[in-house]
Amino acid sequence: MSGLDIERVTVRLDGNLIIDGIDCTAPPGAVTALIGPNGSGKSTLLHTLAVVLPAAAGVIRFDGKELRSLPRRERARTVALVEQGAATELSLTVADVVGLGRIPHLGPFADESEADREAVRTALRTVRMEDFANRDITALSGGERQRVLLARALAQDPRLLLLDEPTNHLDIAAQLETLALLGTLAARGVTVVAALHDLTLAAGWSDHVIVLNGGRVVASGPTTATLTPELIDDVYGVKAELIERPGSRPTIAFSRRD
Repeated sequence: MSGLDIERVTVRLDGNLIIDGIDCTAPPGAVTALIGPNGSGKSTLLHTLAVVLPAAAGVIRFDGKELRSLPRRERARTVALVEQGAATELSLTVADVVGLGRIPHLGPFADESEADREAVRTALRTVRMEDFANRDITALSGGERQRVLLARALAQDPRLLLLDEPTNHLDIAAQLETLALLGTLAARGVTVVAALHDLTLAAGWSDHVIVLNGGRVVASGPTTATLTPELIDDVYGVKAELIERPGSRPTIAFSRRD
């Protein structure tokens, strides 16, 4: 496996340059945190990687294959995108929403099989939403919907999982459960790229970071070596102290510049 390779990718929206010729990688079987200030291009990059938005230039490869050239069904079996707060307003049950993740695996005009139904049940159990299977999606809280969207992506069984602020709307316990789950998926061989605004979560739970600022990659590499106080100061304009604890990943304390 060669993971995700992004080469000279440029994205323009409505004539505005959003992503400016970036080069970076996300290693296979790892959790990569995509970080940067608001407006740095994180969501745009994720949607471009998922081929939801077009790139004006550049190449995006996963396991050596150019994603944009893959047939749509093959790409849908390879890549799943969990968007921030996106959910249908149609009156569908939670199980029906998660079942949408199985569509790429169904043949033409084929009904879902017992294996598909079991994949939905497994995905719901994984995010601890099995008791909500028959609930109407429109009646759920923001955090509950976020977990359902993650379950839909898990049911899709992707090898590349892209997430836009996956801890959004979640309480602390659910945030930690979600990040632990991403680590488990990575250990099973899934390449995970998650946009995170919380640098402490990125420091504590990711293996690799890509740092965007103004649509450009300003740093990338292993988290512990890349996410330094100097980098945080340069990119976010705040002072940061990395607090090391024996046997665990560092946490970060922030303060305003003097």
